[in-house]
Amino acid sequence: MTFLLNLITAAVLYGTPLLYGTSGEILTEKSGNLNLGVEGMMFMGGALGLGAAFYYEKLAGAAVSAPLAVVIAIAASFLAGALAALLFSFLTITLRANQNVTGLALTIFGTGVGQYIGEFMRVREGTYVAVSNTLKGAFNGSPFPVFLQELPVVGRLLFSHSIFTYLGIAMAVAMGLYLHRSRSGLYLRAVGESPATADAAGISVTRCKYLATVIGGGISAIGGMVYIMTVVGGVWNHEGLSGVGWLAVALVIFCLWSPYRAIWGSILFGGLLILYLRMPIDLIPDQIYKILPYVVTVIVLVFTSMRNNRDKQPPASFDYTRTEKDIYLVFGRESTGIPKAILRDHLDRCARLPMVADARSLNLSNCVAICVYEVLRQLDYPGLSKTEHIKGEDWLLV
Repeated sequence: MTFLLNLITAAVLYGTPLLYGTSGEILTEKSGNLNLGVEGMMFMGGALGLGAAFYYEKLAGAAVSAPLAVVIAIAASFLAGALAALLFSFLTITLRANQNVTGLALTIFGTGVGQYIGEFMRVREGTYVAVSNTLKGAFNGSPFPVFLQELPVVGRLLFSHSIFTYLGIAMAVAMGLYLHRSRSGLYLRAVGESPATADAAGISVTRCKYLATVIGGGISAIGGMVYIMTVVGGVWNHEGLSGVGWLAVALVIFCLWSPYRAIWGSILFGGLLILYLRMPIDLIPDQIYKILPYVVTVIVLVFTSMRNNRDKQPPASFDYTRTEKDIYLVFGRESTGIPKAILRDHLDRCARLPMVADARSLNLSNCVAICVYEVLRQLDYPGLSKTEHIKGEDWLLV
């Protein structure tokens, strides 16, 4: 039991920064942008967050306030990520630069900036930059009373984690509610799924994309600061964040762009990330352990792709003769189609009519006629006459 508790606790510790990085990227991608610069933004957030807390503590001296230091670190890291994401937005949204190339460039740029800041602080101070034990306790401490943390089993599982773990969970839940339960969240998803339709409905596509990308970048950068302050121990290590941003991007795909799934997905990835430390096997190199999160992501992608292919089935692939219940066919508007949420919940019953690639939609009445005919054909045209009734069955022979 102790081993399992230790493993879960470590998985939550390593998974919490991933939750921030993933949640920020989910918000960005919901707007239709793909920002591959998460790694760079997390490096910038880690360096500036640590630097802000360190120099605040140095200037404040004995009057230092631990809660204020946490707030300053959060603000500095968010600002770093937001500025980097703003640059990405300007290049990709305003100047229409390629998102993949720009994101990769941002990763290189952000990593370089973060390492430069960290090295600059080290040279200036003459030693490695680290916050005091007091501030380390503020960043790593639990917000719950001691008696809750000391409860057998439950205390360690639920009440002993860093305050950033609970803030991250609350943020992910709030983001999920925002995306699926608010009007502005609906607008944002509409922009991501069909910008032309959203623009026709009077939604400011550019504004939504900018806001989501900038805020998402800031949230991802907070993840970098959390990693430095909790996992690394509040000391700058220029290699400490290597690969964390890419894991966050992989987790976005693994959790299928859902903030709710990102909560448990980040814990799973955190566990896989440190599995080689907790369950070492002599015959398996550490590098094999470290690629496990990516292997799991690929497996999920394969199964998801197989599942998504179901919505491309032609109407004839369904067997309507196997049911004695009423058959209902649901169609969407020619402009927007059936809402995506409905399609996702019924992928195994979705059909698509083949059509030319550059056309938006077939005429709705034609679609209805084709699909209804297919159902009637399979049921052998119930209640319909297969012969000429008014003129007579043999009228052509007369």
